[in-house]
Amino acid sequence: MTEPGTVRPGGRTARVRAAVLRAAEDALVEKGFDGLDLADVARRAEVGKTTVYRRWGTVAALLADLLTDMAEQSSPRAETGSLLGDLRANAGLVRRTLADPRQGALFKAVIIAAACDERAAAALRRFYRTRIAEWAPCVERAVAQGELPAGTDPHEVIKAVSAPLYYRFLASGDPLDEAAADLAARAAVAAARAGAYVRP
Repeated sequence: MTEPGTVRPGGRTARVRAAVLRAAEDALVEKGFDGLDLADVARRAEVGKTTVYRRWGTVAALLADLLTDMAEQSSPRAETGSLLGDLRANAGLVRRTLADPRQGALFKAVIIAAACDERAAAALRRFYRTRIAEWAPCVERAVAQGELPAGTDPHEVIKAVSAPLYYRFLASGDPLDEAAADLAARAAVAAARAGAYVRP
């Protein structure tokens, strides 16, 4: 997940990319995927249309780059010294991102896009694979230390932390608060300790 307010430094190329991606975020939040238009993004970013068309070419390619950037800018994995502490940190990051007015709206637009466009779906899957891989080592460490059963699938444990938070975000409308994040982390740890995520 992406912490709100992160900024990438760099030269002119990086500044152009950052401006275009920020403009794409704005357009997604305001208009959704169907309203995303490269010419409009160029206008919002105050860069030439040819620059945007030459570098990204399609809306799907722009969305893929936006998701790549979001994954790269996400906060690194926490190192709290305990599995529960690490998964609480993960759940807290997911919760803060989804509860943030801008980031939450952006993720909702991207998820809607992924539901109706295979290229957007592929980009979203790559984003989540990156984030899950970032957090999997905390589960691997717990397995190595005997805190979890041998054969526990680290990726499934990490997915189990965020899944109930996304359910609240997209479906149930239940509060997306710190208590929900804590419950998600504790439930994932309990299930993992019970062997629920041991590979067949």
